[in-house]
Amino acid sequence: MIYPRMVDISGDMVAKLPREALKDSVDLDFKEVEENWNTYTLNDGTTLKVKLVLRGVKRLNRYEPDGNPIYVINSINVVRAVNVPSELKAKPKKPEFAPV
Repeated sequence: MIYPRMVDISGDMVAKLPREALKDSVDLDFKEVEENWNTYTLNDGTTLKVKLVLRGVKRLNRYEPDGNPIYVINSINVVRAVNVPSELKAKPKKPEFAPV
C-alpha cells in the first residue's frame, strides 16, 4: 500500500506551506494503532529513546502528482535518555515539591 506524504507543521515545512493551503482542510479523527520507540546508542554510551506522538491530522484540499491527498500533522517528540553512564550524570537535586 502506498501512503500519502505527510507534512509536519511543527518543522521546517511551516514556512513552505501557504496559509491558504489550510482553507477547506478537513480535521480527521484517528486511533492509535502502534507507537514505537526508536532507540539510538550515542557515542558517549547513553541510550536515547525517541517516539513521535500524533496530536492532530488535517487532510488538505491539495494532492500529490500521483493523486494522493496531502496530510498535515501536529505531533510532539518524546525523548528519554536511559542507561546514561554515571560519569555523565550530575549530582541529583533536592525535589522542589514534596511527594504526593
